[in-house]
Amino acid sequence: MEKRINNVFNIGDLAVYPGHGVGEIKAIEQREVCDEIQNFYIMVILDSNITIMIPKNNTANVGLRQLVNQDEIKKVYTTLKRRRVKLSHQTWNKRYKQFHDKIKRGSLFEVAEVFRDLNLISVNKELSFGERKMMETAKHLIVSELALARALQESDVEKEIQELFTDQQSDS
Repeated sequence: MEKRINNVFNIGDLAVYPGHGVGEIKAIEQREVCDEIQNFYIMVILDSNITIMIPKNNTANVGLRQLVNQDEIKKVYTTLKRRRVKLSHQTWNKRYKQFHDKIKRGSLFEVAEVFRDLNLISVNKELSFGERKMMETAKHLIVSELALARALQESDVEKEIQELFTDQQSDS
């Protein structure tokens, strides 16, 4: 799903920037780059207040996308609930790189896979520091986008997600 990348955003729109999360388009500005005038979205990431300039003609390449819609929200929860998955038995650093790449691509489905898989792995063995940090990053990206897309408090979404994994651990 999530292939619907709308390359046109307006001032005030919320959008997702891969690896950073949800931001608001604060302005659209023209800048001269290499003797060429280009249009840029000026986006401020909501959680960190980081400002990012994104060339309007490059939104697809950087993965800038709209928030998930209702159908996609259901698929994210389905991904999180899925337990019959083939977990990678690679070394933690190779697995970390694969997970990191998924987060960088910006698909909420892939971020949900990373969070789910790290949770499942953590049931049987201790995660490395990097994996624990990545699991927290994935969780934060999921919770913040779903809360905005569903008009809920982040704490409510976080509780729902935590319950999915608490149930899973008691089923084991």
